[in-house]
Parts: sequence; C-alpha cells; structure tokens
Amino acid sequence: MQVAVVTFDGFNELDSFIASALINRCRKDGLEAFITTPTPVVTSMNGVEVTGQRPMEFVTEADVVLIGSGVKAREVAADERLLSRLPLDPSRQLIGSQCSGALVLARLGLLDAMPACTDMKSRPFVEACDVTVLDAPFHAEGNIATAGGCLSSQYLATWVITRALGEAAARDVLDYVAPVGENQETVERAMHAVQAGEAALR
Repeated sequence: MQVAVVTFDGFNELDSFIASALINRCRKDGLEAFITTPTPVVTSMNGVEVTGQRPMEFVTEADVVLIGSGVKAREVAADERLLSRLPLDPSRQLIGSQCSGALVLARLGLLDAMPACTDMKSRPFVEACDVTVLDAPFHAEGNIATAGGCLSSQYLATWVITRALGEAAARDVLDYVAPVGENQETVERAMHAVQAGEAALR
C-alpha cells in the first residue's frame, strides 16, 4: 500500500514528518509513505526546504492520503485550482487530515455531517465550514479520520498502520519509537486514542 502525505508550502514539519516516518517503518511489510507536494520543492513554516518525493497527481493512485497542515492552510482551502488536484475517493482510499488539514477535507466535501478534530487555531475556521469540532485528538468514521494537535500525528499513523497491517504492526512501530522506559505507556495511549476515536458517536 502506498501513502501520500500531502505537504503544502508553509507546512508544519511535525505533522508531515512524524506520520511519514512512523508509516515508513512498515516498508518491509509493503506499506510506504511519500511526501507528496504540489510543487517540486516546498518550504516549511520554519524555512526548511523539502523536495517532494511524489507530485500531487500521486494522490489518485495512493491507497492512503493524509492531508498535512501548515500556516497557509486557509489559502490552500480557498484555492479551487489546487483543490481540483485532490480528487479523493473514500470508497477506495483511507483519507486523513492533520490539524488545519481538516479545512481541506471540509472544502472537498468529505466531512459532511462528520465531526472533526483540528488544532485550536484552526478550530474557528473549520467550524465556519459547518463542521462540529471535537475536543479530542483523533476521530475516525469509516475511511476518513482527522487528528488535532501536532503530536496527534502519531495517532493518524497508528490508524493507518492498524487499518493496513493490523494492531500488532502498529504496536511494534510505537514500541520502537517510544521514549526509553515509557514503551508500554506510549503504545497504550496511542492505541486507546485511536480506538476511542473510532468508537465515539457510534
């Protein structure tokens, strides 16, 4: 399975890199993430220049598409031309957003009546799209998930790995990257966040 981590100019490094790094620990099992960009090079909110691994058109063939966040999220969400390059299909793809990426999902009409998670600064703008914002780090319904807060990107990655390869694979990845001495706590917190996010509002 291939994962497109959609990364726009002004992106938040934590959001794109944590998710892609965790997912790429599953390469040997056939799950691989690629930083996917609308232009050959994008610059982060802190001035880090990154060369995209895949062009935006990759989203049409990816099995999973994660929409990252950044300081230009509102500009992205208002750019009809850019949005037209994101023909996402939740019937065959897992689709997730990180923080202000929820704005993009809302503008694409993918949230509908589904509540979402986002960061505190983006919350009023997501709510302005008639989307209910939850006071939670992660929420998923079917093939669509949203995460709020930079470090919740680990939950988005956990969701993808669990859906693609099973819970044991997700636990293995989390255990490997956990702070020394906090392995069990880290694994259980992430698994609980994802399971609670999927069970909410059932």
